Amino acid sequence: MLLPFAAVADDANNALFGVTHDDSKLQLSVRRIGLDLSKTQVRNAEEYQDSPVAALNATSQDYIKAVFDTILEYTKNKFKWDNSLFMEYGKTTLKPYDAPATTDENADKILYSSDLSYECWEFGGLKFGPTVRGAYETQFADSTDSPRQNIIRASAGISLFDHNIIKSLYITGIHEYDFTYAGNQNSKLGAEFGWRLEYNIRQGVKLSSDGYYREYFSYSEYVPTDLERDLSAVIRLDTNLWGDFTMGPYAQYRLARARGADHYGSNLILGISFNYITKFLL
Repeated sequence: MLLPFAAVADDANNALFGVTHDDSKLQLSVRRIGLDLSKTQVRNAEEYQDSPVAALNATSQDYIKAVFDTILEYTKNKFKWDNSLFMEYGKTTLKPYDAPATTDENADKILYSSDLSYECWEFGGLKFGPTVRGAYETQFADSTDSPRQNIIRASAGISLFDHNIIKSLYITGIHEYDFTYAGNQNSKLGAEFGWRLEYNIRQGVKLSSDGYYREYFSYSEYVPTDLERDLSAVIRLDTNLWGDFTMGPYAQYRLARARGADHYGSNLILGISFNYITKFLL
């Protein structure tokens, strides 16, 4: 985590000896604001009914999900500072003819993160250097059998970033403070590998993917619903309909294993996504 601050000292030395740069940019990117029409298939949900992760204890069904994903990007010289907000919520009401109406959350997530990266090396438009990140993850509402998830996450490591295709590719060590359950606050240590990729197939057609894999090594407390491994991956094809509005198919997959479970829980979603995507220079 000290590497970016060492980089600040390096820039200060450059300025002292007359080597100065003043290249800065502030940009607000609306990655997407949209609706996802989806079909989800959940396996081993019965083992995850007490889990705060809504994706693992959901019911296999069709539903509509709202998504809000934006990022404020600030670049100055070799530094890049990103502040992003991601929110999604999907809820379905089932009304069988021979049973009472039931509701189920298939997606419920709020994630705010702040990332600072420093470019130590560049080749062919691909930047490489240290990165540090802080994040807060929660949910809109409690699930049926558990409270809202509340996690503060800090990480530090190395990353590739700002390429035409590789927007972000990183590996970091992570520390989490989980206060989802009152009286069972838990500190965890682990590692994370993540990515965000974008590829323009042709004018108006873009293929993108993002996700992460986390492996946890130690915990301060034993909570059965804490995850040991966690994989999340999304792939989406966006085709411009009109202006900044797009439509296309997407797939989302979540695979995880809790400490108190004998099997992995999974959530596979296939659907059509309608989005608004744009950028603003500030």
